[in-house]
Amino acid sequence: MISVCIATYNGVNYIEEQLRSILSQLSEEDEVVLSDDGSTDGTLEVIRQFGDPRIRILPSRRFASPILNFEYTLSHAKGDIIFLADQDDIWMPDKVKRTLPSLERYDCVTSDCVVVDGDDQVIDNSFFNLNNTHRGKYYNLLVKNGYLGCCMAFRRCILDKALPFPADVPMHDIWLGNVSAFFYSTTFLDEPLIRFRRHDHNASPTAKKSSFSLCRRLQFRYNVLRGLINRKSK
Repeated sequence: MISVCIATYNGVNYIEEQLRSILSQLSEEDEVVLSDDGSTDGTLEVIRQFGDPRIRILPSRRFASPILNFEYTLSHAKGDIIFLADQDDIWMPDKVKRTLPSLERYDCVTSDCVVVDGDDQVIDNSFFNLNNTHRGKYYNLLVKNGYLGCCMAFRRCILDKALPFPADVPMHDIWLGNVSAFFYSTTFLDEPLIRFRRHDHNASPTAKKSSFSLCRRLQFRYNVLRGLINRKSK
């Protein structure tokens, strides 16, 4: 069973297209687990109009945080395989089909993606190139993060180790990627499997120059490392 976990917040402009691109790839036994963080723009109304029993909308809670919202969504996933999805991207038609073979060999897979703007115009054909993404667990922990949540899929064992999230992790995908790398097995797929939309209202600054100071970025790395050490005995 596949669980696709989505955390929404004021995503009315893009959520319909994204859900259509996801649902077309799922079987009747799979699910889309969705948590909304207090949208005021009609996001939930668009989602409910699908009338698709595979979409499971969790009871509304107000987090004001994509990290906490994703944690809530992931904690309710029932599947053996979990895909993360953002509300404003578009999945390539064969994303699931192309990802599953790698999950037979690895516990976590992060694919490349095409970076587009709010009008779906291409900014860059490869996020990996734009981000200077490298393999290697120490590089991704200490130098530059390459774990992009909307491009990640993983086996249930990752959730068993990663949940609950430490209170001070910088972002949910950074934590999940590092848990995967240090306790299980992870790989990167060079094939772009989504259209990764960057616009003025994104919840994270990914694919943009970081606005955090060097001291703050070092603190983020320390927080993740400390969380991994504390989680080692779980």
